Amino acid sequence: MRLLAAILFLLTLTACGEEASNPSTEPVSERSAPLIPHRFEVVSPDPNEHGERLSAVLGCIGCHKLDLTGEDWSDPDWGVLWTANLTQSAAAFSEHELTVMIAEGKRPDRALMDMPSYLFSEMHPEDLAALASYLKALSAKGEQHPEPTIGPKLAEEIASGAFKDSVQQVAEMKNKAPPDLGPQHAFARFILRATCAECHGMDLQGSTEPMLDAPPPPNLRIVAAYSSEDFSTLMKTGKPVGDRELKVMGGVSRGRYSRFTDGEIKAVYDYLAELARRGP
Repeated sequence: MRLLAAILFLLTLTACGEEASNPSTEPVSERSAPLIPHRFEVVSPDPNEHGERLSAVLGCIGCHKLDLTGEDWSDPDWGVLWTANLTQSAAAFSEHELTVMIAEGKRPDRALMDMPSYLFSEMHPEDLAALASYLKALSAKGEQHPEPTIGPKLAEEIASGAFKDSVQQVAEMKNKAPPDLGPQHAFARFILRATCAECHGMDLQGSTEPMLDAPPPPNLRIVAAYSSEDFSTLMKTGKPVGDRELKVMGGVSRGRYSRFTDGEIKAVYDYLAELARRGP
C-alpha cells in the first residue's frame, strides 16, 4: 500500500452539527458543519478560461501532466496505471458525464481508480461545468492510453478493503471537511477542501509520515507564523520565510497555487490564522 500511496502523492505535485453560539471558545475538533459549495473567483467571463485556471489550481496538470496528455505510473505489482490523456478521452464523454467523473469518481461504464474526486465532490456546479467545457475544447494530441489493469498487489489491497476506488472514496469522505469557523470563513474552508486537504488531511493537521524523499506535510496551523504578505509570497513563488526551497510545496505553489487570485489567497490565510488562534 505504501507504493500506491507514493504514486498517488506524486500525482498531486505536478496532481455535522450546527455552529456553536460562541465558536471562538469551542474546541475546533468538536465542530463539524455541512460544507456550502462556493465558486472559485471568476477572473474571466469565458467559461473555458475559468476552466483552464481551475485545471491548474485543482491539480489536473499534476496528475495528467502540464499538457494534460497523461502519464504512466504503472508497476508490475500494482498493474497498468496511466492517468488519462484528457485531450483524447474528454472527447468521448459529454460535459455532464465529465462533471460526474470529476465530482463523483465514475464514468458511465465503471468507477475511476485513482481520481481524487472526494476533493471535488462539493464543488459548485458552475465551476464543474466550466472545467468540463474547457476539457471538451482541448485539441487532441498525444496517444490514448490503455485501460487500467489490476496487478497482484493491488488485487490484494482491493480484496482486503485497503484500497478504495474513487466512488468509494467519495462516499467515505462525503460529510468530511476542514473545521467550520463560521460563515465568514466558509469560502476558504471550501477552497481548502478542494486543494490542500489532499496532502494535509481534512483536519489540516498534516502527517507524521514522510513521502518518498520529502518531509511530512505539516500542520497548516503553522501559517500563524507567517504575515499575510509572506504567505502570499509562499503561494505565488513556493518560497517560505527565509527563501528556502521546499521539495513539495515549492513545486505545488508554482504550478498550482500561483493561479489563486489575491482574494482566494487572503481568504485562505485568514482562515488558517484563525484556525491556529483557536487551537487544535
